[in-house]
Amino acid sequence: MKLNLLLLAMPIAIYAQDTIAVRTSTDGYPNAYSSGSANVREFDNDSRFFRDWSVSIGGGTALLQSSDLTSYYDKKMNWGWNAYASLDKQISHTFGMSLQYQMGHTNQKGKLAWLAQPATADTKYTQVALLGDVNLSDIMRRVDNRSFFRWSLHAYGGVGLQSFETHMTDPNGAFKANGYGFNYTKYPFDFEQKLRLDSFFYQIGSGLQYNINKYIDIEGRVMYIFTGDETFDGGGMRSQFEPYNQIHRSGSDNFVTINLGLSFKLGKHDTHLRWYDPLQNTYARIAELENKNVDFTVCEKGDSDNDGVCDDWDRQLDTPAGARVDGAGVALDMDLDGVIDLYDKCVTVPGPVENNGCPAVTSIQPAQNIETINKDFEGIEFELNSDIIRTSSFEKLNHAAEIIKTLGTSNTFAVIGATDTRGSEQYNQKLSQRRANAVVKYLTDKGVTTSVLVAEGHGEKDLKYPECEPASKCPEWKNEANRRVYFKQQ
Repeated sequence: MKLNLLLLAMPIAIYAQDTIAVRTSTDGYPNAYSSGSANVREFDNDSRFFRDWSVSIGGGTALLQSSDLTSYYDKKMNWGWNAYASLDKQISHTFGMSLQYQMGHTNQKGKLAWLAQPATADTKYTQVALLGDVNLSDIMRRVDNRSFFRWSLHAYGGVGLQSFETHMTDPNGAFKANGYGFNYTKYPFDFEQKLRLDSFFYQIGSGLQYNINKYIDIEGRVMYIFTGDETFDGGGMRSQFEPYNQIHRSGSDNFVTINLGLSFKLGKHDTHLRWYDPLQNTYARIAELENKNVDFTVCEKGDSDNDGVCDDWDRQLDTPAGARVDGAGVALDMDLDGVIDLYDKCVTVPGPVENNGCPAVTSIQPAQNIETINKDFEGIEFELNSDIIRTSSFEKLNHAAEIIKTLGTSNTFAVIGATDTRGSEQYNQKLSQRRANAVVKYLTDKGVTTSVLVAEGHGEKDLKYPECEPASKCPEWKNEANRRVYFKQQ
């Protein structure tokens, strides 16, 4: 199976190498694999705007907390110490990784209930760990916050290997436990754990960082370490022959480290990636340009016809003033009749140049005009029980308006609204009148002379299919046809 997968992957790898070879064979920019900008260049270390490597050191105290023998005993703290050094790589502005070396020394005490004095122990340890770092401040930071920031809150988590040497002293000496029927181990007790694969541990914690300058950060860090080992504190393994491991039921001796550390940022750039904010750099660049009052030359060859399209790309250099143009600088002609919209009196209906882009009056007889208008009116739709015209009918009404303009102003025309027989006669009369008014208003808004149109509401008295009285006698398509608006010469 593995051999088959290898054979399948080989052509892909060969093709990928060929592709890379093609891409890198081009010496100049822009090329087929760039965005076309003359400022494009290869991304390498010199192209970065930030640092992303650092070295950190720190130290503080180490305190055994969840164990049989603890650092806090009899209301007193038995202080230990801890120190660390790490090599840090910031992968993104919110996440980084560290290879960390840590060493320290804990001091702890614990007492069995039936003994007079507590036992004391100390542990020397070394640890090597891989640590993940999540910058919580960058995750929660608002993108519209233009202020530069110097504080950041971090969350840590990691795994590693450890070694330690534990020495325990019992001032009570060797003894027997009455009632238990066995002898306890004699003390002092020593235990050593070598650094190997079974010395696995893990840790979590948080830290607060402050950006002192472009070279150094300072941080307060608290970590909780799960050793995964029961002998770390000196209490021994969990068995009946080691009484001190019975004080606390946990199978892992855990401790806390509280450290203050410094991070030295490596590299030549002013900003480290954990503090780098692309928006801030953009704002700073804009402010710099504003202060310099830099004049940008948008069109190298100018814009001779002032249509907003540079002469470098303008296909029509003599566009009339006020004409709308497309992206190539050509004046718009919506109905494609050869008359640009600036001069076209009927923008949506083709017409000859000599008639300003409108259809010639002599080309269609008045009766034909009215028939054409009524065909458009047949498709008009209104909202249910309303005089609001649906947007789907706008195109038909626009066409009707252009034709009505060609009929002149010497005649008067009625825009008649009618309904079916559903509802009361009074309601249908008012609804038909409102719909006729709505059509007249739409047409006059599109340039039709107000004086040539009269709105008339005929209600249910003007049925296209009179047999639909009542409406239940007819199929729905006939009732729908009765609900209409039509055009008529007076």
